[in-house]
Amino acid sequence: MKKVIIVTGASSGMGKDFALHLLKKGHIVYGLARRTEKMADIVKAGGKAIEMDVTNEEQIQKAVNQVIEEQGKVDVLINNAGYAIYGTVEEASIETARRQFEVNLFGLASITQKIIPGMRERRSGTIINISSMGGKMYTPFGAWYHATKHALEGWSDCLRLELSPFNVNVVIIEPGGIKTEFTDVFIQNLQGNLENGPYADSLKKVVNSSREMADKGNLSKPSVITNLIDKAVHSKKPKTRYVAGAYAKPLMFMRKYLGDRMFDKILMAQIK
Repeated sequence: MKKVIIVTGASSGMGKDFALHLLKKGHIVYGLARRTEKMADIVKAGGKAIEMDVTNEEQIQKAVNQVIEEQGKVDVLINNAGYAIYGTVEEASIETARRQFEVNLFGLASITQKIIPGMRERRSGTIINISSMGGKMYTPFGAWYHATKHALEGWSDCLRLELSPFNVNVVIIEPGGIKTEFTDVFIQNLQGNLENGPYADSLKKVVNSSREMADKGNLSKPSVITNLIDKAVHSKKPKTRYVAGAYAKPLMFMRKYLGDRMFDKILMAQIK
């Protein structure tokens, strides 16, 4: 059955892959992102591109209104827009940290609020939140990023309970290492003095190891997450969580069963 689907953060990486795949499946797909020029291939494939910054309330409302006016409903909302700020808690600005939460949590929450009433009234719909293996574990210098993803996990669990009486599914996707712009973005926005700051040596090791993983091709293709999206969209009763991608399952397993001190030692061994 053809569904009306919104994908945020559809201008690149996983979001673009989701949108193009779902269009091939015959669905009506709206890609939402700041850079509409980056979604020309989605439009060419039969989808629609709408300019939207998830931190701009006016743009969020306008985008949702357009979809509802044109299609009358939204069957699936895929909250994919997000990014990572890495660096030290001591050196990161609180303004930067707030921006991280605005994009990764509050912007996501805003568009979700605007989609819920229609799904609730129809007693049908699926909300898919792209979290991360980082929502279940942690890595050095990722305090603010992991904070947003841990928050998203709890927020999504509570939302699932709220909407279950109305037959609306809430699904969490937890990707591992995926080959996207993620690494480049967090390196460009790194919060910390790499030259002579108190954490310089460790920060450099994190940057170098991240680049090495990306350059050596140790990250998974976005398609491994797109396969999970496909399952969630087309299942009558999707799982509450799906996990895939490089390092995700082993790291989440270790975090769950090794205990804090042992997991800390494993992580710190990478930057000493």
